[in-house]
Amino acid sequence: MTRFSLADLDRIVRTRAAASPEESYTAKLIAAGPGKPAKKLGEEAVEAAIAAVQGDRAGLVSEAADVLYHLLVVLAGSGVALEDVMAELERRTAQGGLAEKAGRRKP
Repeated sequence: MTRFSLADLDRIVRTRAAASPEESYTAKLIAAGPGKPAKKLGEEAVEAAIAAVQGDRAGLVSEAADVLYHLLVVLAGSGVALEDVMAELERRTAQGGLAEKAGRRKP
């Protein structure tokens, strides 16, 4: 099992986000405005879903990695800390999934 964590990837993304867009793909995505990294996240999520439906394990692994990377880019570009997302997940796991979902407020 790997010791590499989502927090490790988040640190890398945030470091690269601070670099010059000419030197960093991450910084280039963020510099293009929130629409560009969000679009990439959506594209990668669709590709991951297709790989899952097709039973393409290697494809799903690869696309899932892309989804996680692009999600962290979207979070960094939006000023949302990974810790905030993890705290929300922790809060949600304090109860069963069906009860948690039923208790969510509709916008």
